[in-house]
Amino acid sequence: MQKTLQKYFGYSDFRYLQKEIISDVLKGHDTFALMPTGGGKSLCYQLPALIKDGVTVVVSPLISLMKDQVDGLKANGISAEYINSTLTYKQINEIKDKLVKKELKILYLAPERLLMSDIISHLKKTSIALFAIDEAHCISEWGHDFRPEYRKLSILKKHFKDVPIIALTATASPRVQKDIVTQLKLRDCKIYKGSFNRVNLSYYVNEKRDTYKQIRRFLIRYRNQSGIIYCQSRNAVEKIAKMLQSDGFRALPYHAGLSDNVRELNQNLFIQDDVDIIVATVAFGMGIDKPNVRFIIHYDLPKNLESYYQETGRGGRDGLPCDCILFFSYADKHKIDYFINEKKTKEERNAASLQLDEMINYCESSICRRKKLLKYFGEKYEFDNCSKCDVCLDPKEAIDAAPYAKKIIDCIDETGQSYGINYIVDILKGSRSKKILTKNHHLLKSYGSGKNLAKNVWISIINQLISLKVLDQSKGKYPILILNTTSEDVYHNDYTLKLTLPTKATRFKSEKTIYDESIPGLFERLRDLRKYISDVNKVPPYIIFSDRSLIEMASKLPMNDDDFLNISGVGDHKLEKYGHIFMAEIKKVKKEHEKSWDPKKMNIEDDVAEKSL
Repeated sequence: MQKTLQKYFGYSDFRYLQKEIISDVLKGHDTFALMPTGGGKSLCYQLPALIKDGVTVVVSPLISLMKDQVDGLKANGISAEYINSTLTYKQINEIKDKLVKKELKILYLAPERLLMSDIISHLKKTSIALFAIDEAHCISEWGHDFRPEYRKLSILKKHFKDVPIIALTATASPRVQKDIVTQLKLRDCKIYKGSFNRVNLSYYVNEKRDTYKQIRRFLIRYRNQSGIIYCQSRNAVEKIAKMLQSDGFRALPYHAGLSDNVRELNQNLFIQDDVDIIVATVAFGMGIDKPNVRFIIHYDLPKNLESYYQETGRGGRDGLPCDCILFFSYADKHKIDYFINEKKTKEERNAASLQLDEMINYCESSICRRKKLLKYFGEKYEFDNCSKCDVCLDPKEAIDAAPYAKKIIDCIDETGQSYGINYIVDILKGSRSKKILTKNHHLLKSYGSGKNLAKNVWISIINQLISLKVLDQSKGKYPILILNTTSEDVYHNDYTLKLTLPTKATRFKSEKTIYDESIPGLFERLRDLRKYISDVNKVPPYIIFSDRSLIEMASKLPMNDDDFLNISGVGDHKLEKYGHIFMAEIKKVKKEHEKSWDPKKMNIEDDVAEKSL
């Protein structure tokens, strides 16, 4: 296992649970692996495929991901192919011939394709080592991405009863996990659950105010780095993409309103590092395995924590730092509420409302973001401070909001429980708007009683009181504030209501420079070389080498084969194919650097003094 890992994948160590899962697969056990996005699921079937006799058949629902995986395997010297609708009849027949002649180690198929009788008959003509069912949650009717054709994969045990199956997914509730095992007829199944903690991700929640200015200020730190900005609407996607372009950023839009060709083009330009930023609706991301995404920005509030976790999980897959920034406003909550109320059944509405409440709770919380996120997925985080979220780096200010709550309750009561949040806040702030003056609300006792707090602070307090059920809010497009029995208790009794003030502008504490170079500019030179090779070979740059590999090269300066093999992600095949090219570039840059180095420019006295100490 260790030799194969080093030889083909260029890694000296396994990630968490990989070794245990691979060992069980090699023993022929049916296996279920629940591992988070970026947790290294693919290796759990790719490495056994190289050790076991026969071909490993991988079931994948995503055409783009199939191509990505096969390109990566071929770059490591592994015989792999895929069969899907993008291939011609002739190409498919050539791959079938390879399969029968036992010239393949790994074959990727869509579930529909696998279930075709001619594919089943071809598989029976060869030796099958393993079936790997990727995105296995698709098999369950209770999964978030159910696909009926996945349900039919239960026939695998009928046709290939002695072939072990590994089912893999990043998201599955206990109910879905049980359904996967049952539907695939897995026998004596070994179940593994990885940690949901992505230690290299930093989480920030920021108030949605002057949002584009905040994004632009942040992106200046990330020039020429890859990132995704998620929006809920197509209009927002187009607007932000155009603003970024006008400010000199290499950004493109991606949403369902664009033609298939434009979407594919924009996605490929992003994968090829020809553009840095994709501004997208949530339609973007499935099947994207780009490892060097350095930031994920949510311009709008996600509908639930599952989506948020999955989308942030597309950042930092190479293990290097990634900033995840969520811009939060209660206006976004009300928009989502409106769509939830449009759902047909009460059960759907209730489920969606509960999920949204959890999302709001995450945003409002003064508890470590990582702790809160992991708790939602049933995992305990042992530490109170993760040092990689806004709450831990810049704790939110807490106030006793009871006196403010009483002013709000007074105002709602005086106006007959007939108005929404903004109007109530305008009264508290002493606004001289035409509507307030016409209705004589400037004569109320509560009028102007809240001049000491900013409008956004009042709005935040009211929304937090709604979350705490101190106030109610009507349904519909224009919700109004309503008092309840808890409102009465708070107003008439001594209550302490600990609430947090809105977040300040995000103070990003992660370092801008994420690599350490022995020679200034070497990393960029290696990146340019990688880009040239990837363009010539028509594969994404990360298929050649990951950023992590280039960073190590720029730091360690490998000059011979043994040193180059010690770089993370370099196996025998990549050494043979690219080693001499990259080592030649390193030697060239080193020579240029030494030639330009002038000892007269150095502070010789300080150097001598330091040595004499």
